Amino acid sequence: MREVTDPLLDLVRRHSEPVVAQTVRSTVAAVISYVVALLLSNEPAPMTAPLTALLVVQVTLYTTLTTGVRRVNAVVVGVVIAIGFSSLVGLTWWSLGLIILASLVIGRFVKAGEFVPEVAISAMLVLGVTSTRVAATAWDRVLETLIGAVVGLLFNVLFVPPVWVQPASEAIEGLADRMRSLLLRLGDEVRGHTTVAEAAARLHEARRLDHDIVEVEAALRQAEDSLRLNPRVKEGLLSRIVLRTGLDALEISAVVLRTVCRTLTDLAKARTDEPLFTADIAAALQELFAHLARAVGSFAVLITTQVSANAEQAEEQLVRELAAGRASRETVAHLLLDGVRAHPRQWQLHGALLAEIDRILDELDVAKRSERLVEELNRQAREQREKYPLVDKLRGRLRLSRGDASVDAHETARTE
Repeated sequence: MREVTDPLLDLVRRHSEPVVAQTVRSTVAAVISYVVALLLSNEPAPMTAPLTALLVVQVTLYTTLTTGVRRVNAVVVGVVIAIGFSSLVGLTWWSLGLIILASLVIGRFVKAGEFVPEVAISAMLVLGVTSTRVAATAWDRVLETLIGAVVGLLFNVLFVPPVWVQPASEAIEGLADRMRSLLLRLGDEVRGHTTVAEAAARLHEARRLDHDIVEVEAALRQAEDSLRLNPRVKEGLLSRIVLRTGLDALEISAVVLRTVCRTLTDLAKARTDEPLFTADIAAALQELFAHLARAVGSFAVLITTQVSANAEQAEEQLVRELAAGRASRETVAHLLLDGVRAHPRQWQLHGALLAEIDRILDELDVAKRSERLVEELNRQAREQREKYPLVDKLRGRLRLSRGDASVDAHETARTE
């Protein structure tokens, strides 16, 4: 029975993934635009319409609405340029170069933004098609472009793009898991003799976290865009801020973790013929790194979980691990202080190690996370008021008409 159900479960899971949903949406929108263009255009094969629909149907609704106009502008300008060239000179090698040059220059003037190359692309495609036809039929390309653009925009409005929070959450959890594994390995290596090569390997591993952060950042930006203007999401702003502030804390912790590895590498270079720490200090450090590893894992679950019960459990686990980590840190501090008094060599590295551990504990702190959320919510609200003063005035009048207490209570509950 297991061999039958597992493939079925995998198939259902794949159909629910945003990548699959986006592929289906783009295909359907292109086909619909082609059918509409067949009905309204005189061209026997109006391929510009599905091409434009594919360009307009973006991954997220926010991206579609913010970039759709510039993209349509680029396509239409390119079509108009190609119409002019096809009626005058047709397609030759020098006219192709001239149309590319003109398209790129004009694209800057019409403010096509990042879609300036698409002005030239559209012009080349249309020029190749219309060069063998009368000039009048080339105007059908403009109609096809508008059809594809309208269909693409309406398709994204009526059938809202998927929310990309889950891939971003998985990326954040993957980053936290790699940090957790590195912390556990550091705890194992401080016990006994650690060679310079072993310490340098951990430092190299910590540096590779920078590449992971870049990938997580890209996934998070896509998730943030998918939450903007999305009617599927009731608290899109809060979800974006939770993920963003959580990733910021993990990113800072990853940087500090790299510094920890650097400190241990420097200690290994100074103590090539002896252990980095005495047995009691090493045991305490191993316990401390274990608490930090579990705290990082709980923190990732806390900021990515969509179920309140799981979030509460993760927060309780995080609070316990941070408290245990601070207690272990105090034990390590006292042991290191006693060791420095007896053997003051590399005392500055011991102090640096403690300061770095303090920074990680501080970044993962639950109270600090709440403060960041409140600060970011206030900042976002302030920016919205400054950007849309008219909307803010209307909200103020609505608040007065409905009663300050009821509106404020509703907004507070919505924010929380």
